[in-house]
Amino acid sequence: MKTAIVTDSTSYLTKEEQEKYNIHVIPIPVVIDGKSYDEGVDISNSEFYEKLNNSKSFPSTSQPPMGKMIELYNQLADEGYDNVISIHLSDTISGFYNSLVALSESIENINVVPFNSKLTVKLMGYLAIEASKLVDSGHSIEQIIKELDQIRNTIDEVFVVDDLQNLVRGGRLSNASAFLGSLLKIKPLLTFDENTNEIVAFEKVRSRKKALKRAEEIFTEKISSVNYPIKAIIINASDSKAGDDWAKSIAEMHPNVSVEQSYFGPVIGTHLGEKALALGWMIDTDKL
Repeated sequence: MKTAIVTDSTSYLTKEEQEKYNIHVIPIPVVIDGKSYDEGVDISNSEFYEKLNNSKSFPSTSQPPMGKMIELYNQLADEGYDNVISIHLSDTISGFYNSLVALSESIENINVVPFNSKLTVKLMGYLAIEASKLVDSGHSIEQIIKELDQIRNTIDEVFVVDDLQNLVRGGRLSNASAFLGSLLKIKPLLTFDENTNEIVAFEKVRSRKKALKRAEEIFTEKISSVNYPIKAIIINASDSKAGDDWAKSIAEMHPNVSVEQSYFGPVIGTHLGEKALALGWMIDTDKL
C-alpha cells in the first residue's frame, strides 16, 4: 500500500522540505484588487506585502478549486498511490477542509483521508513532515492519524498582531471584545482556542514590547510542565529583523529548546496584516 501526503500552501514548507519528504502542496488563492494569485506560485512574500500596502480594497482569500484537488488526487492514483492523507488549515478559518471531506466521498480511484490540522502555518507544515516520516517507516493510515492527533495535542501558539482590523474585517476573529481593544490601541494576545479552535483574543497588553514579553512568559510557563523536548517556531510577517531578534531572545532564555523561524505568507498575512509575530511550539520528535 502506497500513501501520499498532501497539504496546502499555508504550511509554508520550503521547496527543499517538499522535495525531501515528498509532500504535495496545493496553493491557496489570495485576491488583491480583483486579481487572484496562487500563494507560493504567482506572488512572493515581498510582492504581497507591497501590494497589501498599495491595494485599493481589502484583500481576500478563497479555496482552491475542487477541480484542482480532483486532478491532484487522480495524478497520485496514476502514480500508483493507494491512499492520500490530505492535511489542511483549520476548518475555523477556511471551509477548505470541509469541502475536501465532502469531495473525498466521491473519489473512487484513491482513498482520500482529509486531516484537520486545527491550525495553520509552519506548525501545520511539521504535521505534514511527520506524516511523511511515518509513511516511510511503514505505519498504517490509522496509526499515522493517531500519531498526528497526538503531535497536534502538543502544539500551542501565541500571536501578536500590529492591527486587528484585518482579522475583524476578514471575519477570522471570534470574540468581539478584541475589536474594542483595537480601538484603544491595545495589543491583544491571540491563539487558537483549545475547545473551539477559533482564533480568539485572550489577553490585552498596551504595547508590542510588553505583548512579546508576555508571550515569552506564557511559553515558559506552559513548557515547564511537559516531559518531552520542545521545538519553538518564531513566525513573522514582513518583519524579519523582529523575527531574528525574538528568536535570539527565546534561544537565550531556553538553551535546551530548538528555535526555528518561519513566516506568514500571503494567505495568512491577509488576515493578520503586516508586522504580525507569533511564537509557536510543539514536541521536537527529532530529539526523541
